[in-house]
Amino acid sequence: MKQNKPLIQLKHVSFKTTEQVIIDDFNLDVFKGEMITITGPSGSGKSTLLKMMALLISPTSGDILYQGQSIESYSSTLYRQEVSYFFQNATLFGNTVKDNLIFPSEIRHETFNKQKAIELLEKVDLNESYLNQSVDSLSGGEKQRIALIRNLMYQPEVLLMDEVTSSLDRTNREIILNLIQELNQSKQLTVLAITHNEEEIQSSSRLITLDALK
Repeated sequence: MKQNKPLIQLKHVSFKTTEQVIIDDFNLDVFKGEMITITGPSGSGKSTLLKMMALLISPTSGDILYQGQSIESYSSTLYRQEVSYFFQNATLFGNTVKDNLIFPSEIRHETFNKQKAIELLEKVDLNESYLNQSVDSLSGGEKQRIALIRNLMYQPEVLLMDEVTSSLDRTNREIILNLIQELNQSKQLTVLAITHNEEEIQSSSRLITLDALK
């Protein structure tokens, strides 16, 4: 349900390079608890849009606000704890799964919540034994599930998903989407997802289609 004030606002946002205009005068209000799907042809600026919202790149003009305040005014570390970007091909680091799941608590100088990690593992059809597994031994689908859990050890306000299921088989895709939908419905996690998958599009609360600029 829409709130009175948007959680994120994009006001006349553009992104241009010396060669081309990728995003031009784009406006969007995102309200808490929405699940928004972003589609469009290759080159229409979908990933650029999410990266600007994730504070990974800056718009060449226009403003992006989070809770009424320019995202440029936030500490990048604190902002990314609130607005989390989930990459298409997630990268794990360290030696073990636990190295990845303990990281969010380390940067917050807090104690690792092992029980929460186990509960999240079980939600994506993994178990406690995975904590000590080498990241090099994991399949692509398992890596993507671990990366998602890493993002959710501290639930963000907003999750930005850049075609995170495009290279996964149906089983892994459904596991990830079921957890995201559960958190959206039960915890009001706000989600913006780039996808071409019809099932994902149909489950969204709003669809935004970008057109490639000439």
